[in-house]
Amino acid sequence: MATESLRKDHDLIEKVVKAMEVTLQMLKSGKKIPESILMPTIDFTKNFTDVCHHGKEEESFFPALGQAGFPTNMGPIAVMLMEHEITRKIAIQMETSAKEYLKSGSADALISDIAQYVQHMSEHLWKENNKLFMMAEMRLSGVSDKMNAYLDSVEKKKLEQLGKSRQDYENIVQNIHSEISKIN
Repeated sequence: MATESLRKDHDLIEKVVKAMEVTLQMLKSGKKIPESILMPTIDFTKNFTDVCHHGKEEESFFPALGQAGFPTNMGPIAVMLMEHEITRKIAIQMETSAKEYLKSGSADALISDIAQYVQHMSEHLWKENNKLFMMAEMRLSGVSDKMNAYLDSVEKKKLEQLGKSRQDYENIVQNIHSEISKIN
């Protein structure tokens, strides 16, 4: 499958979104969320989701779809690019509200930002998994191995720029879930 690399990313991102849903419920019930959960979550959303995953899509996947005949200035690719920008903005807001929460204990802005991120990412991932990737598989079926190799090389480059590996982010996700289970 030409989208195999991206689907693996989605699986990891969805685990963080699920952890964020639990975090959101704990915040709403008045539980204190430690920095050891919030800041790795922010790191993941800003760096793995945006820099690495969206970078793979924007630098290799969407251009490949464009070469395969998909319009890039309208339709699904244009929508995904717009949604990537929304994701970036929400992640920046969430980082600000998380830092404020850790200083002041005021959770209202953080609750709002996490809720917005969870809803946005859930809808975005669904569109990619169930619409865009299905169309892409038909158009890119003859170049699946080449596409995944290219996606993996972009991932490696992005992660090297961040000074991290995929395993680092898989460990972050595992640690977030472990930390949440301790206080939930």
